[in-house]
Amino acid sequence: MLSPAPTQTTNDGVIDAAMAALGDVVLAAVELVNEVTLTVKRDSIVYALRMLRDELHYQQLMEIAGVDYPERPERFEVVYHLLSVTKNHRIRVKVSTDEVQPVPSVTGLWPVAGWLEREVFDLYGVLFSGNNDLRRILTDYGFTGHPLRKDFPMTGYVELRWSEEAKRVVYEPVQLAQDFRTFDFLSPWEGAEYALPGDEKAALPEAKGAPTPLTADQLAKADMVRAKAPPATPKTTETPAQTGAGKPAEKAAKPKRARKPKGAGL
Repeated sequence: MLSPAPTQTTNDGVIDAAMAALGDVVLAAVELVNEVTLTVKRDSIVYALRMLRDELHYQQLMEIAGVDYPERPERFEVVYHLLSVTKNHRIRVKVSTDEVQPVPSVTGLWPVAGWLEREVFDLYGVLFSGNNDLRRILTDYGFTGHPLRKDFPMTGYVELRWSEEAKRVVYEPVQLAQDFRTFDFLSPWEGAEYALPGDEKAALPEAKGAPTPLTADQLAKADMVRAKAPPATPKTTETPAQTGAGKPAEKAAKPKRARKPKGAGL
């Protein structure tokens, strides 16, 4: 087994068959990493997919995806992934468009395309003519922008929260209030150019460790004085009196037996 991906039939003759069925509708056809991709005219996408379904037996529409290339005049690509269950083969078809020109809907070929087209519209802003229910499907009501566009900020434009004053969810401009948002991962011991909140070493930028109130000379003198001092007299216990032990202590610690009352039995 060459790869963990499911095996499929070879691509031999697939491009030739597609070109013969679609004619000048195909703008480009390429086989790359064992995958066949057809680029067709935007206005002919319904015709191209119908021919692939009915004539070349690609029965199932597996996915509709969007791609954003901001540097192109038609920045968006709409990509259709088809599967032939009878030939055990897949093929990819794509068209290009921009923010204004709509792509014809293929809901007449596959009803499931309605949900997939709504997702591309929601995340990229691509319009689909002929889709009778082109609403947002993943983002919230009143959402501004399209999150998967390359020029959409990662943090978004607005954020929502529960307002105790208004007793409802409110939208506000995004505020990056996280601590250390601009943290540069420099250790304070390596000479950071700023002082972190609560850093006691900020007043001693020349120090390379924890500050000390003594100088090196004072520390050396203290070590010399400690070395010359006579050792302390060790504590020894050579007699029982020094430990507090002995017969008097043992007698005091010995528990007293209770006297048996008179008349008590054995």
